[in-house]
Amino acid sequence: MDEQHRHWESWASSFDPESVTITGTGPRKPRYRLNLILFLATVVTTLFAGTLMAGYNPLTDPRLLYRGIPFSFSLIFILGIHEMGHYFASKRCGVKTTLPYFIPVPPPFFLGTLGAFIKIKSRIFDRKGLMDIGAAGPLSGFVVSVVIILIGLKLSRVVDVGEIGAGSLQLGESLLFSFLSKIAVGPVAANHDILLHPIAFAGWLGLFVTVLNLIPIGQFDGGPIAYALLGNNHRYLSGIFFLGLVPMGFFLWPGWFVWIMFGAIVGLKHPPPTDDRTPLDSKRKIVGLITLIIFILCFIPTPIQLTFQ
Repeated sequence: MDEQHRHWESWASSFDPESVTITGTGPRKPRYRLNLILFLATVVTTLFAGTLMAGYNPLTDPRLLYRGIPFSFSLIFILGIHEMGHYFASKRCGVKTTLPYFIPVPPPFFLGTLGAFIKIKSRIFDRKGLMDIGAAGPLSGFVVSVVIILIGLKLSRVVDVGEIGAGSLQLGESLLFSFLSKIAVGPVAANHDILLHPIAFAGWLGLFVTVLNLIPIGQFDGGPIAYALLGNNHRYLSGIFFLGLVPMGFFLWPGWFVWIMFGAIVGLKHPPPTDDRTPLDSKRKIVGLITLIIFILCFIPTPIQLTFQ
């Protein structure tokens, strides 16, 4: 009897409930149908937007949609690389996440998309994971955006300001974009400007999206980065940035109010990781510093203006 009892205890101690499979109740397979539908819809809406930018109306002839390929494919590639950066970093950290969900926007919205996102489905373990996952997307998207900008600028034209029609968009220049323009195009004479090729515009958007995501508020990409660096004190930095967007929305660009609204919805604080005590290592502090430098180099107080000449 004692021997049987010991045998039972040995078996019970090694028993793993998760190893038992009951017919019909196995783990559910992930479903990617919605991801695919949203992706294909975003391809269509951005193709439509890119075709309009190229000066053609795909409603009169759908065959003209191919004119939107340079803008559409460039922008989707940037957004996809950004989100896949988060995705693979999450996998390395053992965090459950979804594949990217793209957000299509039908015409007349001129971009055709509001970006993309992934859903984190389990808690991040420590500050290292916060930094790795938070920074992977902006860093990946930043590198791709720079390459696409250089390609697009080579395809762009320098024109007399008088050739630019009234009601056209005037894009603000960040420090980095100005530097890249000098490399790819060279000095621009007075009363002249660069008429961006759709690929260059997609790259400009990529840098702008990077800046928006790096704002250290809530669960924007900058939120987990700020928490990884500052711990619970990140909420003070979030509050400063949140309040700073208000006068910028009034005096520089009304679009900042959209980010104020998003900040109010998601909240200023980022949820803590499971292990909130283990400090961040030096390597990841450097990564955090790099994201700060990228934010400064790519920030544009007034990103978009309409010309009325």
